[in-house]
Amino acid sequence: MNPGYVPNGTEEQHEEGLGEFILHHLQDSKEWNVFGYHVHLPTFTPVHFLGMEIDFSITLHVLMMWFASLILIGLSLMAFRKNKSSPIAVIFESIYLFIRDEIAEPNLGSKLGKKLTPFLTTIFVFILTCNLMGIIPLFGTATGNLSVTASLAIITFVMIQGLGIKQHGIIGYFKSLIPHGVPTYLFPIMIPIEIIGLFTKPFALAMRLFANMIAGHTVIFALLGLIIVLGSVFVSPISIGFAVFINLLELLVALLQAYIFTILSALFIGMAAIGEH
Repeated sequence: MNPGYVPNGTEEQHEEGLGEFILHHLQDSKEWNVFGYHVHLPTFTPVHFLGMEIDFSITLHVLMMWFASLILIGLSLMAFRKNKSSPIAVIFESIYLFIRDEIAEPNLGSKLGKKLTPFLTTIFVFILTCNLMGIIPLFGTATGNLSVTASLAIITFVMIQGLGIKQHGIIGYFKSLIPHGVPTYLFPIMIPIEIIGLFTKPFALAMRLFANMIAGHTVIFALLGLIIVLGSVFVSPISIGFAVFINLLELLVALLQAYIFTILSALFIGMAAIGEH
């Protein structure tokens, strides 16, 4: 039970306690709640570098990303080392072929699409695994952390700029940012807009994934909290029913957000590498 919750308190106290409860379960933490037992994660002294304080302590969301990585590595080894016709291998191959045929090649072309299919597949299965782990009560939602989604977006940003420069050269790449046929007198307006656009694309990727993953959990906790706020068990069937519905909807959202992040990454890389605007 949350310390902020007062069983016989006022409605305002209940709402305040509910808000603290929701924030506590959505924010990153340096402890892992395992069936009521709080496991304290390793903490380290922050390192000061160039005036910045960098904390290398292990947090809950870092631990969840490690679990997601280990799960994917373990499934990959099981799928392709022992029996290549196993159900796990078939699932991985289906995902790979889907991303290659439906996402990579249509947005990047046949040659570049085949080269980047492993990258896009890795992004897709990693995000999907993190999203699905967040639905399991024992685990946390790493993709509900803006730092995690921003890191994924930065990786895509580096790929966008790197492949764009590789395909066109530095000068050619930045020239391609301005659409053909734009009058010269519009360059002072277009150039800043296009430079800002380079950063708004990864920003949109990070914010979209973060907001969608945290929204579902917020709604679930808020629906269950209605029982406490209203102080009546008669509302529990409605609250629990809607919470279960939202939880099932989270399965679709987890898959959809992984797909959207992947297809937008392929689209942005294709715009930079192929030069389509």
